[in-house]
Amino acid sequence: MAASALTKLINKNLVLRTSQNLARCQSTSANPELAVEGTVPVVTALDISAGLTDEQKEFQSLALNFANNEMFPNMHKWDQEEIFPVEVLRKAAELGFGAVYTSDEYGGTGLSRLDASIIFEALSRGCVSTAAYLTIHNMVTWMIDTYGTEAQRSKWVPIMASMEKLGSYCLTEPGSGSDAASLSTTARREGNKFILNGSKAFISGAGATDVYLVMCRTGGQGPKGISCLLVEKGMKGLHFGKKEKKMGWNSQPTRAVIFEDCEVPVENVIGVEGQGFNIAMSGLNGGRINIASTSLGAADHCLDIAKEHLKVRKQFGKPLSDTQHNQFQLAQMATKLVASRSMVRNAARALDSKHADTVALCSMAKLFATDTCFDVVNTALQMHGGYGYLKDYPVEQFLRDIRVNQILEGTNQVMQILISRSVLAQ
Repeated sequence: MAASALTKLINKNLVLRTSQNLARCQSTSANPELAVEGTVPVVTALDISAGLTDEQKEFQSLALNFANNEMFPNMHKWDQEEIFPVEVLRKAAELGFGAVYTSDEYGGTGLSRLDASIIFEALSRGCVSTAAYLTIHNMVTWMIDTYGTEAQRSKWVPIMASMEKLGSYCLTEPGSGSDAASLSTTARREGNKFILNGSKAFISGAGATDVYLVMCRTGGQGPKGISCLLVEKGMKGLHFGKKEKKMGWNSQPTRAVIFEDCEVPVENVIGVEGQGFNIAMSGLNGGRINIASTSLGAADHCLDIAKEHLKVRKQFGKPLSDTQHNQFQLAQMATKLVASRSMVRNAARALDSKHADTVALCSMAKLFATDTCFDVVNTALQMHGGYGYLKDYPVEQFLRDIRVNQILEGTNQVMQILISRSVLAQ
């Protein structure tokens, strides 16, 4: 498979860093102060690139250009006509965005969770709904690569990284949302196959995607009875419900996924039997960072839009930007955005380093960023007055698209439960 633009960029910078490190090592014994020369301070600011390494700035620029040229000009059309932009997604995959944090052994890009957050934030400036689907596909690909067998990885990761095949994640059920361990979809072993029965709800991409990672019950009650099966589109007994009509996320279809004696080969178990719940939860830690990152992108873009509107729009003979109330509102929006970005990137670093408080930090970041960024976008809409309520202006779509971020990947109420458990345990 041809190397993506992102992979080429990484390789180029790896060579550059190696030569720089060699030069630095040769000179630091005589000049100890040079040991920290070129170190990037971990500072998060209103500038979306603040505190990033040169390499991170380059692939952030790649994502921003793609968002500006391929996504934002089409965002309104995709929303209004409910278009799933598969060809644009595959263009994103050509840049390396189809498997951002999947290892590079079978075609993933091999970046960190922090790098992925930076990329998904940038892409979300162009279209939250489309970027959000991309995060889900990335999670599915990462799960196969992390927990799959060599045969599964070599078969699926290359075609998932290129987005030749598209993925969906199937955990939520009509009767089990926040209480995921109580799921009732069952898989009964019969010889060399499982017979899968049950249904999943609110599945992004369902009906239009090719690979479904399904959490199902192969054993007794509780988390240890749950396994993960890879179900392929076209398998006998796999069906889909009607396409849901949604408030937002209209550039990706959402349907129920229904299993009626669906036959799944035993070799399609991801991980081992009984490991499904742990796989699901490990995916959700990163998923919470990914979704929070899409809220950051929306808030960042809407702050820019609001700022320009206040400079141009005049009332009472002067620009709205001259009004102290609006100035104070902008200050609040900027502060909330920077605080949210700081928390999300901090949580991503925790996940990368396997910090002991990763679950709590990812939950905090998701809770704070999705709530706070929604406030930022809502304030931007209010600043536009009646115009903000029109679909001719992009702010209302950003608002609709990020509202669901407070619900999925664990509701923000569940985030508070997880955080409080951590606090009480210390």
